Amino acid sequence: MKYVLLSADGEISVFSVPDKVANNLQKYCLEFCCNWLYQSPEAAKFRVQMGDTVGVCYDEKDFIDYLNQYICDEQSTLIATLTDVYGEENLPKEYIGLPYFNF
Repeated sequence: MKYVLLSADGEISVFSVPDKVANNLQKYCLEFCCNWLYQSPEAAKFRVQMGDTVGVCYDEKDFIDYLNQYICDEQSTLIATLTDVYGEENLPKEYIGLPYFNF
């Protein structure tokens, strides 16, 4: 398990995820937000009608739930939410250089 940083245009959170996810974080995040949310029957609860189109409403915790329920046997967990940290420029030293994805 490795630490990664995730956010959804809010405070950054630190999660422990399986190595294969941490090593390919962008790939897993893009699969979740660009494909699974729009195509999977299991993701219907995230879809919202926005005028003539369908959008999705989710956050980084929903991504972790997706990993835990559908993708990985090893369970990902929240380690910490970094209060008042909204970008990589204000990260505490111990988290600099970790894989990061903002949804």
